Amino acid sequence: MNEFEDKFSELQADMISICMEYVEDRADKVYVYASREEGITASDFFYLINDKYVEPHKLNDAVEEADERYDTSATRNFMVLDILNEAIGKIKVLCQEYQRDMPTEMKLIFDVKSGNFKAEYKYELVYTHDDIKTASHIFNDWFEVVKNNNL
Repeated sequence: MNEFEDKFSELQADMISICMEYVEDRADKVYVYASREEGITASDFFYLINDKYVEPHKLNDAVEEADERYDTSATRNFMVLDILNEAIGKIKVLCQEYQRDMPTEMKLIFDVKSGNFKAEYKYELVYTHDDIKTASHIFNDWFEVVKNNNL
């Protein structure tokens, strides 16, 4: 791998890492949505835990034992989103530095048990050209697709 790919991979790994930290390393899969288009940066994340797809604020819906509760405070959630958005900013700078196209959308999936990492990228506008859709719509659509198809 070259230097650009190493740095790009490292930033993606950081994004997965902060999401794993949020869930105290107790998840089967981590899903990260990252978007940067037309000057708008957006991110979100969700998990597969005990065969249930859950957004961060609903983590405790996936656990049965009271002592396995997660801290799903808004403060912690926003901390993760800030770090994800910061990583997206660093990816933008990295892409400029190496004269590479910045993805408008990244969908990162990390399978904790197998260690497999999968990433999907888009480079065309996904929502800023749409009068109604926002990054949140795109994230919610992805969450529903993954949940309904067990991806």
